[in-house]
Amino acid sequence: MDLTYLNTFREVALRQSFTRAAEELGYAQSSVTAQIQKLEKAYGVQLFERFGKGLRLTSAGEELLRFTVQMLDLHQQSKERLGRQSGGTLSVGTIDSLAAYFLPPFLQEIRERYEGLSVRLQTGRETHILKQVKEGELDLGLILDGEPSDPSLAWQTIRDEPLVLLASPEHPLCRMKKIELEHVAGAEWIMPEESCNYRIMLENILKKNGIPYAIGLELGNPEAIKRCVMSGSGISLLPRMAAAAEIGRGELVSLPFAHPDLRLTLLLALHPKKWISTPLRGFIERIGSAVN
Repeated sequence: MDLTYLNTFREVALRQSFTRAAEELGYAQSSVTAQIQKLEKAYGVQLFERFGKGLRLTSAGEELLRFTVQMLDLHQQSKERLGRQSGGTLSVGTIDSLAAYFLPPFLQEIRERYEGLSVRLQTGRETHILKQVKEGELDLGLILDGEPSDPSLAWQTIRDEPLVLLASPEHPLCRMKKIELEHVAGAEWIMPEESCNYRIMLENILKKNGIPYAIGLELGNPEAIKRCVMSGSGISLLPRMAAAAEIGRGELVSLPFAHPDLRLTLLLALHPKKWISTPLRGFIERIGSAVN
């Protein structure tokens, strides 16, 4: 069977859209549809089903996807080993803050180092990223968490990432030399989304210590959070990397606050049986050399 069809199938499954898969692959949508139909005819099953305006895999499609990932991975492995090629695709899953503030220089460097390498960067929630790593849909995952959460994966600790309590320069808390928990009682918080690891850590600490708090805004994007803190009276907690530029320019203030239970680690997750290509190995080694 032509591996092109399987590659197309993987793209449709990944993007849950014939249109977006066609755009990514540079095909006409009709070509993508025809390839999927040929696969369905060859296997005698339906691979996708529609729900509302969306598209999802059938149970047969999910099973084929697992085989497809392995077959395409083996194909790439054979090409590199026999042809000593350094191209192919590197698929990285991560969260928004790492995609925006940590990864760009490493991605550019790896693309310059390995001519012909295509990099696919996907962002999402930590749980979804780890699921995709386990299923072989991603080569690796990079997340921020207190500690490795899934023992079935292979983990590498990259570095500690400090969390900083942020306020605008005019905020009353900026006049204090040291911030204790009681000083933020009743403060208005600008929080990331509910599933965010460090928001969960913060709320657990506040609740455990009986510190009242109010959520003025809940935003899913670090840039939006920073803008709202700069223009309002709220405070927020973000990884230092996400606010380093604004702190340096004096647009935000990192308040003198610390708590032993507020700690994040930059973690790299791999499937334990993942074949490590030359570009993937180079990328892991380069990320592993990152320091605070």
